[in-house]
Amino acid sequence: MTRIDVLLARGTTTSFEFFPPKTDEGEAHLRRTLKELEPLRPSFASVTYGAGGSTRERTHQLVIDMLRHTSLVPMAHLTTVSHHRHELASLLARYRAEGVQNILALRGDPPRGSPAPFYDLAHAIDLVELAREVGGEGFAIGVAAHPEGHPQATSIAEDRRHLATKLAAADFGVTQFFFRAEDYLAMVEDLSTLGCDTPVIPGVMPVTDVRQIERFAQLSGAAVPVALADRLHAVRDRPEQVRRIGVEVATELCRALLDAGAPGLHFYTLNRSTATREIHANLELTAEDPSTPAGTQHEA
Repeated sequence: MTRIDVLLARGTTTSFEFFPPKTDEGEAHLRRTLKELEPLRPSFASVTYGAGGSTRERTHQLVIDMLRHTSLVPMAHLTTVSHHRHELASLLARYRAEGVQNILALRGDPPRGSPAPFYDLAHAIDLVELAREVGGEGFAIGVAAHPEGHPQATSIAEDRRHLATKLAAADFGVTQFFFRAEDYLAMVEDLSTLGCDTPVIPGVMPVTDVRQIERFAQLSGAAVPVALADRLHAVRDRPEQVRRIGVEVATELCRALLDAGAPGLHFYTLNRSTATREIHANLELTAEDPSTPAGTQHEA
């Protein structure tokens, strides 16, 4: 096992994100995806945690399966919403006992239509502190960042101050997806001005479904650039053309981020492998240093 902060200290990272499937068919599909992506040797792989803990056991099982049966270094997401402090402490203790070393600490959103969501731990930084208490130096702890500002923040300036405080308590950050490199770079510059130099890994989501990406963008506060939206809507009923544009745009974004010195690339795979593998091949990424060409890799 390897801590993500150690990996970041060694050089540029690549990572993939997955969500726990809810059906046998989805589980079989994810197994195929993991088999297709594992040879790319990502630095780590993260596993999401459903709203309100709806995938608590599935998340835990997928993380442990990765740890026990693959070469992937797992990072477990954990959210505070609708969880008592002692429940979160128990989950963290289970991960620590199993040998999981990487946690993404999130406040999280309640499930849609949830009648009475509550936050025993009101903020992600409270979960970071709890993870330190439970795991000591055993955990590398990450937090979320929003290059365009958290959708609930009153202003970009207020969001940046809150983010800088949160990152100071954590080991690294991972952003929500975005489409403009300048949004990420502005965030990094703002954090530097506030005295924060904790590495923040940019998150990239290649567009493969127009309606889906618009829904995700609305929830996360990410803006889909007008020019990109126009291109996508022109081919929205042709999935292969949508994916081709999505891969092209994501590749350009990744190149700009690496050229600007981003500490890594985090791919939101949506449990699919094709677009991620195509971008990986376009960039000629290697596990040791994705900014260094190592020969083009071709889709299996």
